[in-house]
Amino acid sequence: MTTPKTSNGTYTEAQLGTQILIGWSGRQPDAEQDTAFLLAYSLGDGQDGPEVGREALRTALDSAGLQVGGPIQDASISPNIQVKLLVEAGQAVLTLPHLKAQYPAPAEWVAAALGQGQVYGMFATSPWPEAVPGQPVSEDRLRAFATDEEVVRTSAHCLLPVRSLG
Repeated sequence: MTTPKTSNGTYTEAQLGTQILIGWSGRQPDAEQDTAFLLAYSLGDGQDGPEVGREALRTALDSAGLQVGGPIQDASISPNIQVKLLVEAGQAVLTLPHLKAQYPAPAEWVAAALGQGQVYGMFATSPWPEAVPGQPVSEDRLRAFATDEEVVRTSAHCLLPVRSLG
């Protein structure tokens, strides 16, 4: 990959550290069907430490057209948002200029994503070093992180249209 540049600065992939994608689905209050969620976060293990990683991620999200700490954006009506979500054969592939991640999605997540035609994406700038690949994350731990006031406030939130190959 290249070193992206924005008006706010530059960053390297090594500064971003390990980027993780985790999903879940559930019914929102007053909703008629389940919503699919994707959470992108860092382990905070970038070469220059978690604080530099946090700023690098803010710059990367900004360069993708995502607004950290702002309102929920809708990628289907915002042409400057450079985030794509492909859902196909039980897999969700999220692509941003600085990240391409695959999520092996369970059937209920895929059904919610296809049923709504969109997924609620949350891009956390707060690292979550305890949620490492290969280790299960309990619902309680996921809920605690994804609803933490600081995490929510310092994340970018975006509705992502579901795309498929067919």
